[in-house]
Amino acid sequence: MDTKVTYKGLPLVRNNNEIYYGDPSKEYIVYLNVVSTKQVDGQEIADKVQVALISTDTSLDFMQRIKKQGVKSGLYDALDVGGVWLQSTLNN
Repeated sequence: MDTKVTYKGLPLVRNNNEIYYGDPSKEYIVYLNVVSTKQVDGQEIADKVQVALISTDTSLDFMQRIKKQGVKSGLYDALDVGGVWLQSTLNN
């Protein structure tokens, strides 16, 4: 059985400290990089997360693919702002 993780209806893929959010067949996706973590009640959670709205055009250099970027405290805040950027960009 192939289980796919989604958040608000869009694919969410993790590779170590990198997380990709969105449909890769669309023009843009959100790239999240967990920069630091902290311990909370014995669990390691994301502390600082770099979030970037990137083009899916792989012919461009990674730095050229970045449309917006920032750093957020916690994974939820990073996903929240990234999701807003993504929907706004794809709807225009």
